[in-house]
Amino acid sequence: MNIPNQLHQLGQSLWLDNITRDLLNNGRLQQYIDEFAVTGLTSNPAIFEHAIRESAAYDGAIRQDVKRGKSGEDLFFDLAFEDLARAADLFRPVFDRTNGVDGYVSMEMPPTLAHDADGTLQAAIALHTRGERKNLLIKIPGTKAGLVAIEEAIVAGIPVKVTLLFSRGQYLAAAEAYMRGVERRIDAGLNPLVGSVASIFVSRWDMAVAEQVPADLRNRLGIAMAHQIYKAYRGLLSSPRWQRAFNAGARPQRLLWASTGTKDPAAPDTLYVKALAAPFTINTMPEATLKAYADHGQLGPVMGADGGTCEEMLRRFNDAGVEFEPLAERLQTEGAENFVRAWEDVLGVIGDKMRHLASGI
Repeated sequence: MNIPNQLHQLGQSLWLDNITRDLLNNGRLQQYIDEFAVTGLTSNPAIFEHAIRESAAYDGAIRQDVKRGKSGEDLFFDLAFEDLARAADLFRPVFDRTNGVDGYVSMEMPPTLAHDADGTLQAAIALHTRGERKNLLIKIPGTKAGLVAIEEAIVAGIPVKVTLLFSRGQYLAAAEAYMRGVERRIDAGLNPLVGSVASIFVSRWDMAVAEQVPADLRNRLGIAMAHQIYKAYRGLLSSPRWQRAFNAGARPQRLLWASTGTKDPAAPDTLYVKALAAPFTINTMPEATLKAYADHGQLGPVMGADGGTCEEMLRRFNDAGVEFEPLAERLQTEGAENFVRAWEDVLGVIGDKMRHLASGI
């Protein structure tokens, strides 16, 4: 049994943080499903921007959409939904086999709505309806406005992937929004079984403090934060409030490790995969990280429900001058701004493609 399959047998789901039409057309995604136990997929505007810019696989669809008078966001969503529908169909057997625990793909709404609760909710409803797939998660950021939209989306029965979470406080706020939505469905006599995952960004912590902390603390903050959040996650799963909801038919919101590609070239390329092995969690990794882990990865110790030594490690960072909550707020704000730039970039690439194809280049 290869290493990714061993991680899956441990109880952790492996999702791919990438999608391209070439990945679908050449059978590589199916290969990852068959050989590496990949059971889900995440996407974002930056991934689509790179895919559309670097491949001619979208040119025919762009030509057809242009003939139909489409452009901008409408054209982007046509391209994205075609890819995601194909990916969702590949993962549908997993979704059915696990009764909706696993086998999801995710779609991000326009990130310009990150601070608009009503706009986010309306976009989530529209994208969920347009997606026509039970195993499609709608990505909503864990901003203040996003938290309002997350609760309302769960009430509306829309599966949600909460994104841009960095700290324990941000995670707990997102989990609270999810649980309020579930409880409102229970109170209304509705089925509380609505899928959701909470996405914790890991490696960005380490890049943010790389020049601030001593060498022996390099590339250790993201992992310590993840362990602290995992402790909180396990606490929620065993709490009377959550267990009452589970008893009424709800399902736990799963914890997902994101940003698990190693950014520091001096660090092991499988650093965050090895350190974040834990049952009933998801690790969504870039294609390069998945391949590296399959090639030379090793199983690390299983994360402890008590957080292990994370508090001592975090104390050392605090002593080095790292203030966690202000930094978490900054990382979330910067993440939302980066998503907006990526959104503008993908729309720009589509515009360029339209002009080039129209001119015969």
